[in-house]
Amino acid sequence: MRKRTIRKMLMDRWLYFMLTPGIIYFLVFKYAPMWGIVIAFQDYSPYQGITGSPWVGVKHFSRLFGDPTFLMLLKNTLSLSLMNLLLVFPMPIVAALMLNELRNQRFKKVIQTMIYIPHFMSWVIIIGIFFVVFEMQDGLFQSMLAAVGLEKFTIMMNPDLFRPVYILQAIWRETGWGTIIYLAALAGVDQQLYEAARIDGANRFKQLWHVTLPSIRSTIFILLILKLGDILELGFDHVFLMLNSLNREVAEIFDTYVYTMGIIQGSFSYSAAVGLFKSLVGLVLVLLANHFSKKFGEEGII
Repeated sequence: MRKRTIRKMLMDRWLYFMLTPGIIYFLVFKYAPMWGIVIAFQDYSPYQGITGSPWVGVKHFSRLFGDPTFLMLLKNTLSLSLMNLLLVFPMPIVAALMLNELRNQRFKKVIQTMIYIPHFMSWVIIIGIFFVVFEMQDGLFQSMLAAVGLEKFTIMMNPDLFRPVYILQAIWRETGWGTIIYLAALAGVDQQLYEAARIDGANRFKQLWHVTLPSIRSTIFILLILKLGDILELGFDHVFLMLNSLNREVAEIFDTYVYTMGIIQGSFSYSAAVGLFKSLVGLVLVLLANHFSKKFGEEGII
């Protein structure tokens, strides 16, 4: 058995060779840093190091859960995460279904390219575009308000508008990129299923509902499971660039809080405890989502 395995590995040696960079990446940047988790249970000091810092058990977790800021962080993070799940996640599916219905291939490629482009722009550029358009006194939005006789007002500094603006930016940037996976899944749908549906008298909408969506259901479930794993991982840069003293009560999330406590204030152990809490919540949600996906007859990811 061992000789057969070794012989098979030697036959596929070039495939394993191509796999090596990916393995090295995950070992160096994903698994090796996990050793740093232990500082969440220490009063870590850079001078004493991980091995020399005193152990304090769950002291930092008790501090986190007892801090009044925790409820604000949890509320803000979950609010944005649920809005992401309900509004941002379905948009690539809708866009892919609409693109799949286009018969003019040239027009389809033009639309695909247009909605892909925002993904390749950093959040710094996107936030900068929004600021120039909506916030500058002589910008497009403020000039339009003045032209129709309305009073100028701020959007990105308004705490009531923070979440809608955040979601609109996320939809604009991520929808096009997400369609790539769904279009690939749609390309694998057996065309004979559509022919059979047309013979049975199904119109375009019924074909979409009874053939297309069931055919990509597995892909949707897998991406949903992965999305649930990141439910507390909203992305530091996006929120941080929009965060200011006026909207902090609705914009401060775990990611920005870790930056403030760990980098700015130097509370390394406390910020590590916050990060570990996020990771554990994500792990539990992935396992639960994977379990329920199997209940629905899907394979899941584990």
